[in-house]
Amino acid sequence: MPHTYSRILIHLIFSTKNREPLIESGFRAKLLAYIAGIIRESGGEAIGVNGTADHVHAFVVLPANRSVSEIVRLVKSNSSRWVHETHRRPGFGWQRGYAAFSVSQSSLPTVVKYVVTQEEHHQKRSFQEEYLGFLKRHGIAFDERFVWD
Repeated sequence: MPHTYSRILIHLIFSTKNREPLIESGFRAKLLAYIAGIIRESGGEAIGVNGTADHVHAFVVLPANRSVSEIVRLVKSNSSRWVHETHRRPGFGWQRGYAAFSVSQSSLPTVVKYVVTQEEHHQKRSFQEEYLGFLKRHGIAFDERFVWD
């Protein structure tokens, strides 16, 4: 087969170091746009990138030639460097880990809506509750003592 065809939809979730509210509203939109740009530059598609003061959701089409861990590494390292250099936030950093979930094409509208309504969603539920709920819903075994940095 001469061509490679893929459409791998991934919902990524990662938080700031210690889930501190470091993504201030004054630069949040710019940071989220920057993250979307990193995804595009790596060959992926940023369907939706949004978050709150302590975490980010990125709904992406994974490029066929990159792994999830590589995309996350690129996003976290480059965006962290950008925050330090552009916005002079010396304490800014991302948690070491992340969550990644595959998404079917039929669920695309639901996940997009979920990602774009983060602020509204987190008026009712904390990030920790959300994150653990995702792990449970996707059948991921975990020990809560080791979920958080």
